[in-house]
Amino acid sequence: MNNPFESFLNFLKYEKRYSPHTLLAYSNDLQQFEAFFKTNGTGSDIKNVSHLDIRNWMVSLMTDKISARSINRKVSSLKSYYKFLMRKGETLKNPFTKIQKPKVAKRLPSFVERKGMEELLTNVQFSEGYCGILEKIIIELLYGTGMRRSELLNLKEADVDSYQQQLKVLGKGNKERLIPLHGNLLQSIQQYRKDKKYYLESYDTNYLLCDEKGKKLSAVKVYHTVKKYLAQVSTIEKKSPHVLRHTFATHLMNNGADINAVKELLGHSSLAATQVYTHNTIDKLKDIYKKAHPKA
Repeated sequence: MNNPFESFLNFLKYEKRYSPHTLLAYSNDLQQFEAFFKTNGTGSDIKNVSHLDIRNWMVSLMTDKISARSINRKVSSLKSYYKFLMRKGETLKNPFTKIQKPKVAKRLPSFVERKGMEELLTNVQFSEGYCGILEKIIIELLYGTGMRRSELLNLKEADVDSYQQQLKVLGKGNKERLIPLHGNLLQSIQQYRKDKKYYLESYDTNYLLCDEKGKKLSAVKVYHTVKKYLAQVSTIEKKSPHVLRHTFATHLMNNGADINAVKELLGHSSLAATQVYTHNTIDKLKDIYKKAHPKA
């Protein structure tokens, strides 16, 4: 087999159902490690690397100023690969089990303040014609549902259930989840559908959102739209579609939403991923305490 990682990547693709983006990241991590091992390794077979090989590789990454977060992701990729080899009986041990990952400084999610989002959705002037209509529904859907950019791009017309007032979303690992639609957002979707028919001579009838040529929306269009409008209402450094996902979750938590409910809405596989939003809630509670308690 020319590619020593082919069976592992096929396992991730067909059994784990990882996305193309995740598969590419795994493949790159494995190939980079293989290239390092061929030049600097203490053995000849990548299936039997030593702790020394791994430590030397991690030191080289740190020397190249690779972030601790990126190194940890690469370590996780390789650890999964060697665990896979063990199950197949192609190696006797996983050399990554005793490797300690570098510590990562906690990075709190950036989000837009509630006042900023209210300003954006009520007072900011969007572009003229279909372009502005599309840009506004992009913002409304991302903030109103907390979905990922990839999930937004793949929304189908059939995914909108107006009767039940809910949206079917296909998330990571092809897992489906239902997100409730509040009245205003459902109205916006219905109005967008009418405008799409009015402005576009023809369009892809499968997808909910279409660009000005009637084709499936691109990731670049979504990114530029979010960046353009968040810049008008917020000074936060990062202005990506994921910031609106963080904003959705933070605003829910700050208004007393149950963390398990937020977890389900976001499509997180574990509660740990959702707990990062509790920090902002605690900060708000501290602020309320200082203002309200007579002894604070």
